[in-house]
Amino acid sequence: MEQSTLTLPPQLTTSEPIPVVQTSQLRKVYRTGFWLNQKIESLKNCSLTVYQGETFGLLGPNGAGKTTLLKTLLGIVRPTGGEGWLLGHPLGNVKVKQRIGYLPENPYFYDYLTGWEFLHFTAGLFQIPHQVKRKRIPRLLELVGLSQSAARKKQLRQYSKGMLQRIGMAQALINNPEVVFLDEPMSGLDPMGRYQIREIIMSLKAQGKTIFFNSHVLSDVEKICDRIAILANGELICMGALDELLGTDNTYRVKGKGGNIDIIKRWLMELEFEDDCWYGQLRGEPQEFIASLRLMDAQLMSMTLNRPSLEEFFMKHLNNPGFRE
Repeated sequence: MEQSTLTLPPQLTTSEPIPVVQTSQLRKVYRTGFWLNQKIESLKNCSLTVYQGETFGLLGPNGAGKTTLLKTLLGIVRPTGGEGWLLGHPLGNVKVKQRIGYLPENPYFYDYLTGWEFLHFTAGLFQIPHQVKRKRIPRLLELVGLSQSAARKKQLRQYSKGMLQRIGMAQALINNPEVVFLDEPMSGLDPMGRYQIREIIMSLKAQGKTIFFNSHVLSDVEKICDRIAILANGELICMGALDELLGTDNTYRVKGKGGNIDIIKRWLMELEFEDDCWYGQLRGEPQEFIASLRLMDAQLMSMTLNRPSLEEFFMKHLNNPGFRE
């Protein structure tokens, strides 16, 4: 055993990120019209990679192709062209389904089942042993914040939107999946419901799960995602970590009044003047700059991070004429 360990090739001993989801030039064309002679290209040469343990957010306006891409990755929809892999297997491989979880945007539940019965039914589809079910279901209910009494006594038709989203999240995790796919998990929820779903996703992330989700709730995406991609008109227009796309948090835009302009010029780039005030981008340590202003009796009026919000970045790219419908 020791000899085989010593003779492992170098690439097997490195700690490089492991791809979990990969696509290359993925395309999907739907035929429509009475004679099926009209074509709608929902995905256009989409290439992306999601790594193990990553929380990946797919953004885009309604009709951008987000759900089509998600369903293609899950094997629900067959691609027209290109190729892809999920957990090392080609898209559509049946064996992979045992290792993934999925929450659709508008799931249909059996209304006359209780939440508890529904989770037992879902566990049965995965052939989970009874002893495992008995322990796992209460743990999942606790994770998603749903009481056992409500799960046992209330039929699903009596659940609120938030409760249905929680039971849907529980069924997506019933098989202890390696990868979780969530389609608009915050859709239709009030602020408290969004917060609770966000906390669930953060706890899954802490467990090392790989999470791929679609959303248009940009503030939530900005808080929980490691990387994002923006899909517009079926085409991926950008992809990367938030710091790569938005910039880092260590640059500031400052506004002030008075002081020695020659000294201020040394501190600020792109210095501008308006109404007896000066503006610019700070270079150097903020605390040292503030101390310097005090020494020259200058007034600091504002200091803000010189980084756009995800919403500003998103709108800037969507307003590009090349991506408008």
